[in-house]
Amino acid sequence: MKLDQSVVLITGANRGIGLEFARQALARGARRVYAAARDPASVRLEGVMPLRLDVTDPAQVIAAAKDYGDVTLVVNNAGIAMPGGFLADTDLSATRRQLETNFIGMLQMAQAFAPVLAKNGGGALLNVLSIASWINRPVLGTYGASKSAAWALTNGLRHELREQGTQVTALHMGFVDTDLTRGMEVPKSTPQDIVRLAYEGLEAGAMEVLADDITRQVKQSLSTPAAAYLAAV
Repeated sequence: MKLDQSVVLITGANRGIGLEFARQALARGARRVYAAARDPASVRLEGVMPLRLDVTDPAQVIAAAKDYGDVTLVVNNAGIAMPGGFLADTDLSATRRQLETNFIGMLQMAQAFAPVLAKNGGGALLNVLSIASWINRPVLGTYGASKSAAWALTNGLRHELREQGTQVTALHMGFVDTDLTRGMEVPKSTPQDIVRLAYEGLEAGAMEVLADDITRQVKQSLSTPAAAYLAAV
């Protein structure tokens, strides 16, 4: 999947990684970039077309697929993260909110845009996941569950969309220096590096992009007796 002359739709494109996806899509020669956000007025990047899209609203997702039928790449970036483990979320509100956005929202986008991508020659889905797809610790337990579900969704979509020629690429990374991680004293990658590696992997036909060292280490550990998700720390 080449970015040059592509038509890209990016969810959650008003800030952070989503905004950087839009910037680099333009720099890589995308013919058109739709920058989707709940509030399109919050998209202030010159050269993109802002559009109103809440991925948790089925009507808005269906309307977007109908109105923007020239899309060849969907970057499923919209997501939320709420701190806390499973036992702390006694009313399940955090779990439900994160699953609704991070899993159901991504699924609805795939269902709505799969026919659009097929019509336009196959195209690609780039799903923004996380190292938390594989590790569920109390600090981000319920968030991790939503990203684990999104990883399973991505792996399933890859097989379901293969026949129509749609590339499905998963992006995994650790902490990134955005508003989402402000105040967290942990090593962080830059949005610029993460997006650059994501697009490089997409253009190379990669099924998964592991965008930093810690993510590569965790993924490698999964097939060993010392898998990272078993460790206490």
